Amino acid sequence: MTQDLEMKDRSTPSNSVSPPVPSTLQHLKEIATLIETGSYSKEVRRIARAVRLTIALRRKLTGSVITSFLDHVLTPGSESHAKLSAYLPKEDDHEMEVDAATSAIQTSTTKHLLPELEIYCYLLVLLFLIDQKKYNEAKACSSASVAWLKNVNRRTVDVIASRLFFYYSYSHELTGDLAEIRGNLLALHRIATLRHDELGQETLLNLLLRNYLHYNLFDQAEKLRSKAPRFEAHSNQQFCRYLFYLGKIRTIQLEYTDAKESLLQAARKAPVAARGFRIQCNKWAIIVRLLLGEIPERTVFMQKGMEKALRPYFELTNAVRIGDLELFKNIADKFATTFSADGTHNLIVRLRHNVIRTGLRNISISYSRISLVDVAKKLRLDSPNPVADAESIVSKAIRDGAIDATLDHSSGWMVSKETGDIYSTNEPQQAFNSRIAFCLNMHNEAVRALRFPPNTHKEKESAEKRRERQQQEQELAKHIAEEDDDDF
Repeated sequence: MTQDLEMKDRSTPSNSVSPPVPSTLQHLKEIATLIETGSYSKEVRRIARAVRLTIALRRKLTGSVITSFLDHVLTPGSESHAKLSAYLPKEDDHEMEVDAATSAIQTSTTKHLLPELEIYCYLLVLLFLIDQKKYNEAKACSSASVAWLKNVNRRTVDVIASRLFFYYSYSHELTGDLAEIRGNLLALHRIATLRHDELGQETLLNLLLRNYLHYNLFDQAEKLRSKAPRFEAHSNQQFCRYLFYLGKIRTIQLEYTDAKESLLQAARKAPVAARGFRIQCNKWAIIVRLLLGEIPERTVFMQKGMEKALRPYFELTNAVRIGDLELFKNIADKFATTFSADGTHNLIVRLRHNVIRTGLRNISISYSRISLVDVAKKLRLDSPNPVADAESIVSKAIRDGAIDATLDHSSGWMVSKETGDIYSTNEPQQAFNSRIAFCLNMHNEAVRALRFPPNTHKEKESAEKRRERQQQEQELAKHIAEEDDDDF
């Protein structure tokens, strides 16, 4: 009886054995099959899906896995195999993730020589080198891949090529050699334009703008942007980047209204996972709104995951709202390192005039008549002749329409006029009109972003094709939702 019970206990685990989890190498082989299928059928969406799946596997990549994958895809001893293997560490037997079954498959499988697979191997090695912080090797690998790409003109390569362009610039930025590749990026953009590679043009234009803005070359960036060919955006990430760079250029050129629209649109369109990118957009948008005389809502600073990063800008906004010049100076000095790292220090210097104007507006509302000496004290002007400066500031504010007052020069008084009913002016109508325009613009953008299956007006799809299309759309939406914020 006891022996029967023991036999039952021993037999139960065999019935509950779960199927083995596919290894990282097996996933990479499935991705290679997907790329091969997309190459033969000339379906770019399959290759785009393969790139997204690779980003999801990025943290699981090891040197031994990539070496095994290179042996599976490329011919051992070929030029590409030798070049890519040189960037990888020497493999150990205990680290190999290859079992007997996969090795048997490897020996019986013929080697693929598709350009898409070869350039995908470059991308895989490049991701591994950047994650391992081997930036010099990554720079050499990316340079070799870009030189190889110049001789390949296939639309199915464009998706992988755009990623390689990004990491080519990123690896040089990490090593501080961003200026060296500017000429090469311009040449690549010219080649992409001649080949009608719109995704490549989009990516390279953003890389060039980033290159120029990194060295504060705003005039050159604007000249390139204005003369670059226009086309419909193919990648949401690249379009968000373009809007962000455009907003920075417009801000430096004092075109604050256009800059605000671009920056807010970039922050709104960016994926939720791209938190760092959205933080940068919000930082610049806050400064631009302050320069426009607006005070951002508190909810802007309380967004999930952004409270700590936006804290300096919250305190700065509070100083501008109060109109306290001394508090503004203390905050600017306290967070000077943060503002310099964000590239907004020069813009904050411009805000001094807005702080003074806000304080003056508060004074004009509070006092019907006040001496210029008291105005200088309340504004805390620290100049050698504060009364003369106060008089100059008041006269300029009256001329610009910031305050409704008169200046008595002989007596040294500022006399404020009675504040009228704001609803008897055109301000509510203008505010209402701007909100309606914003909503209409968002609606038009949403309509333009709608996508429809091709030839729907010509032929009716069968139920089987409809189910297949819906399944593909669900898979695509799932992978987009799970996409990492690596692009940002």
